Amino acid sequence: MSGNLPGDVEGAPALSLTARTVGDIAVVEIHGILDATTREQFAAFLADTAARHREGMILDLGGVSFMDSRALGLIVHYWQASTGAGTRFALVGVQYSRSKVMWVTGLAGRLPLYDSLDDALAGLRES
Repeated sequence: MSGNLPGDVEGAPALSLTARTVGDIAVVEIHGILDATTREQFAAFLADTAARHREGMILDLGGVSFMDSRALGLIVHYWQASTGAGTRFALVGVQYSRSKVMWVTGLAGRLPLYDSLDDALAGLRES
């Protein structure tokens, strides 16, 4: 299992992405590694999801085992685009140990982070 991050299962895909709709909001569940090796897959999935769900998007990062600055940059891009377009955007399931780059850059204090999907949905309804 050399080269794998802690918690990786040998033979498992590096990144698994699924989307579902809750009300008019897309909820993207992310499992695996968000880094240079998965950036194109992540970017294409987010672009497709954003195009189909213009009301808003929640990214569930609870299944992320590692995130690098490239992935964070992509997340920030969608956050800024949604803010500029007047749509809703939130992150849930963010864990410091797997997403340290959010704290190192200071973005954890600026991004719309929620503890749970229910909290995010409630917060987005109020906005």
